[in-house]
Amino acid sequence: MISWIFVPRVLGALLWCIGATLLLPLGFSVAYSDGASGAFLLSMAVAATLGAALMVWTRGKAVPPVIGHREGILIVALGWMIAAALGALPFMFAKTFSSVTDAFFESMSGFTTTGASVLTDIESVPESLLLWRALTQWLGGMGIIVLSLAILPFLGVGGMQLYKAEVPSPVPDKLRPRIKDTAMALWKVYILFTVAETALLMAGGLNLFEALCHTFGTLATGGFSTKNASVGHYQSAYVDGVITVFMLMAGINFSLHYSALKGRPQSFWRDPECRFFLGLFALFTVVTTASLYGSVYASISQAFRYAAFQVISMLTTTGFTTADYERWPALAQAVLFLCMFLGGSAGSTAGGIKCLRILLLIQHGYREMLRLIHPHSVFHVKLGGRMVPTDVLHSVWGFFVLYLGLFVLFSLLMAAMSSDLLSAFSSVAATLGNIGPGFGAIGPATNYAALPEAAKWLLSLSMLLGRLEIYTVLVLLIPEFWRP
Repeated sequence: MISWIFVPRVLGALLWCIGATLLLPLGFSVAYSDGASGAFLLSMAVAATLGAALMVWTRGKAVPPVIGHREGILIVALGWMIAAALGALPFMFAKTFSSVTDAFFESMSGFTTTGASVLTDIESVPESLLLWRALTQWLGGMGIIVLSLAILPFLGVGGMQLYKAEVPSPVPDKLRPRIKDTAMALWKVYILFTVAETALLMAGGLNLFEALCHTFGTLATGGFSTKNASVGHYQSAYVDGVITVFMLMAGINFSLHYSALKGRPQSFWRDPECRFFLGLFALFTVVTTASLYGSVYASISQAFRYAAFQVISMLTTTGFTTADYERWPALAQAVLFLCMFLGGSAGSTAGGIKCLRILLLIQHGYREMLRLIHPHSVFHVKLGGRMVPTDVLHSVWGFFVLYLGLFVLFSLLMAAMSSDLLSAFSSVAATLGNIGPGFGAIGPATNYAALPEAAKWLLSLSMLLGRLEIYTVLVLLIPEFWRP
C-alpha cells in the first residue's frame, strides 16, 4: 500500500531544491542586466510556496523509516514531471515562447537531458535563460532525485528505493554502504568534472557563460548549446577535442570514475561494459572516418576529428553537432542512426538502451546458439566472470521489447502527424533515446519548432519514458500498482 505522506513530503523538498538552483541564473541575469530577473523571482516564489504547502501539510504526521518501492517509483515519476513544469516557468514568465507547450517541451528536454529544442534563434534569448536551460540538463544528468537523497535523512526517510527507481540498470552498482554516501560520491565526481571542463573550455577562448553552458550539456549528455550552430560555431579543433573527451567520460559508468579517482584506474579495463563501449566508439569512429575521408574532408585528421565528435555525441546521446551530418555519405549516416539506439554505459548520464543491455543480449544469443550445438549442456551468461541471474536477463529482454514496442507505436503516431516517414521515425528515436537532433525535419540544421502541438506533447512523453528507462513510468498504468 502506498504511503501518501511520503510522496508530498519528498516532492515538497524537491520543489525547494529546484527553486534554490534558480539563484544561479538569477545572478547571471542581474550581472548581464538581460531583463529576465523578474521571471526567475516569480518562479522561485512559486517553487517556495508549493514546496512549503506540501511540507506543512505533512508536518507532524508519522511515517515509516524507509520508502517502499511503490513510493520510490511514484516520487521519481512525479518528481520529473513537476521538475519539467517548474522549469518551464522562467520561459513562460519571460515570454520566451508563445505557448505553454513549447515552454514545457524545452524544459522536459532539459531535465531529461534530451537536447531537443523548439528555439528558432537561440542567440537572441537572454543569457540567464540559456544558462537555466543548460542547468536543467546538468541537474537531470545525475538525477534530481539522487541530489535529493542527501536531504532525505533529515526528512526522516531512507532513500534506497529512490536510487533503484532513478538508476534502474540491470546490475546496480552501489558504491557505498549508505545511499546518502553513494549520492554524495557521485556528485563529487560530477562536480569535479564540471570544474575541469569549464576551465579547459575557458582556456580555449570561451567566456565563463559559454563554458558553463557547454559543460553542463556535455557532462549531462544533453547537448543544449548557446549557439545556433551548436559547437560547430566555434570552428575550433581544441574545443571539439575537449568536448569529445568529456562526452566520452560522461558515457562511462560514474562508479568507474570514482574507483579511478580512488587509485584504481584498472577498473575501466576490467569492466566488460566499459570495454564494449570503448570498442564500439573506436569501431564506429574508424568506419565513419573512412567514409568521410576523401568524400567530404580532404585530410584524414579532419575526417577523424568530425567523425569522432559526432559518433561519441550520438553514442552517448548528447546531441552536440559540429557539422550537418545529413550531407555525409549514407554509410556515415547509418552509423550515426545505429548509435541513436545503443546509448552509453549503465550508471552514466547517457540515454539509449545502454551498452550493458546490448552486451547481455549478445551473450544470451550466443548462449542459445551453443545450446543448439550441445542441447544437453548447461551454459550460463557471465559478466566480468560472474554469472548473470536469470531474472536479470528477463528484465533486459522485457526492457528491450518494451523499448522497441514504444518506438513502433510512437513512430506510427508521429507518422500520422508528420509529413515524411524519416522525420517520424527519427523524432521518436531521438527523444526516446534522449539524443535531441535526428534526421529529416528534425536534423542538425533544424529543430522541433515546426511540429504540431500534439506531436510535441507525445515526444515530451517519449523523453520522459526514455530518461526513466520505461519501467518507472509504465508501471503507473498497471492497476495492481495502486491496489493495497
